[in-house]
Amino acid sequence: MRRTSALLAGALVIASCTGSDAPPAPKTREINAIPTSTTMPTPITAQPGETLAPTIATEPLDYEIEWTELGGNVDEAWLMVPLDYADPQGETIELYVTRHRADPDDRIGSLLVNNGGPGSPASTMGINATSWFLPAITERFDVVGWDPRGTGVSGGAVDCIDDVEYDEFFATGDITPDDTSEKADLVRLAEEFATRCEERVGRALQYIGTNNSARDMDAIRQALGEGQVSYFGFSYGSELGAVWATLFPTTVRAAVFDGAADPNADSIESTLQQWIGFENALNTFLAECSATPSCAFHNDGDAESAFDALLVQLDESPLPGPEGRADVNLSVAVTGVVRAMYSDRFWPALERSLDDAQSGDGAGLLALQDAYYQRGADGTYSNLLESFQAISCADDPERLTVAEADEQAEVLIGAAPRLFPYTTGSYTCSFFPVAIDPRIDVTGVGAGPIVVVGTTGDPSTPLDSSRRMAASLEDGRLVIVEANQHTGYRVNSCIEDTIHNYLIQLEAPDTETVCG
Repeated sequence: MRRTSALLAGALVIASCTGSDAPPAPKTREINAIPTSTTMPTPITAQPGETLAPTIATEPLDYEIEWTELGGNVDEAWLMVPLDYADPQGETIELYVTRHRADPDDRIGSLLVNNGGPGSPASTMGINATSWFLPAITERFDVVGWDPRGTGVSGGAVDCIDDVEYDEFFATGDITPDDTSEKADLVRLAEEFATRCEERVGRALQYIGTNNSARDMDAIRQALGEGQVSYFGFSYGSELGAVWATLFPTTVRAAVFDGAADPNADSIESTLQQWIGFENALNTFLAECSATPSCAFHNDGDAESAFDALLVQLDESPLPGPEGRADVNLSVAVTGVVRAMYSDRFWPALERSLDDAQSGDGAGLLALQDAYYQRGADGTYSNLLESFQAISCADDPERLTVAEADEQAEVLIGAAPRLFPYTTGSYTCSFFPVAIDPRIDVTGVGAGPIVVVGTTGDPSTPLDSSRRMAASLEDGRLVIVEANQHTGYRVNSCIEDTIHNYLIQLEAPDTETVCG
């Protein structure tokens, strides 16, 4: 696996850049979903050190897409694709696809887009293209977004637990268990979550990985009737785009990967890179707070010690949560702080939340955690987190035992002690069905120049990770943006012009170009 696994009772670090807009309710249609009673297939067995990918049928398929106009230059459609591309005449699922049409006089072609996760429905990007992209893009490209399989309203959508159970699964566990009973609770939650996913999603659970989403991208391209398409992916969308460029290099006109993780890091290395990235961002936040008397968490110029003491206090004596909600414990605090690290725009809210918690009020930290898990005002949650878990495990060839996970995690414990004080391994994928199509290695051979954007203060996909993505591609061009946030597009005119010139004129920048 090449992204952070989650501790089911702790903070989940999602390499994601997601929008807050939701798609309109799609037309009620009979989706050829996979019944939950379907028997799971016999796993394909790999030899030690071998990664298996199914042989994909080469018989051409005819993909058709019929658009329905929504208004405002926006259309929607449903596209039927195989559940298993190795069996193209077998079961199918449908993808919800949207597009914002370009100016017909200036149109270059289609730009497929993805906003991260994995697990984020990206149909909102087609609907709200003018919020995501500047006119230089929306006037020249049909911006095409879709809910990847396993997400949003597309087929195989993952919904493993009910909204009322979120606190139980993600807020009540002790991420620093003191005894075997507390650790057993973490294991139980992980196993129950995986069991629920398998029961509710059924056979589709093993077919929602990144490889198949990349194959869906080519199906969308074919349905659009274009020999080549362009692509813009944020965060995990970079990983998806890199897999697509590796599988279908001749169909790539241009591609931008903004906020890219290291595609070749194993689960431990990937987690370590990300933990250190978030820890560094937190240390920057605390240092600025200590140096700024107006910071609400200033604490006489020692915000660092005050923060450490607060987290110890919350671990030992959680603050009471609102009626019907979980207490504000260490897990809630860590998740809330992680949420605030995605951009320095959230730092003022974090200052106030930490100050309130120091005075006995944990509502601010709980609100930050709720924002992270995309909890609505009515108490409902998006399925991003659940899809994230399931897609990550579909990509991950490893199924570690609890003991193996703990042993593997030894290198992580203490690596980022301020923000990630975990004392156990991650057990999530241990209980998921075996991965029958683990994510392929990324090369981008034959795809031409690909622009990779890395941001100096990015906590989720640190600059060094983006640099490694560029290096893994045959012709990756790294552009560095100086900013304290996740992803770099629209930070300044330099990065905007660099990306626009590349997508429109196909003028690829030199690698290691810096946009200050």
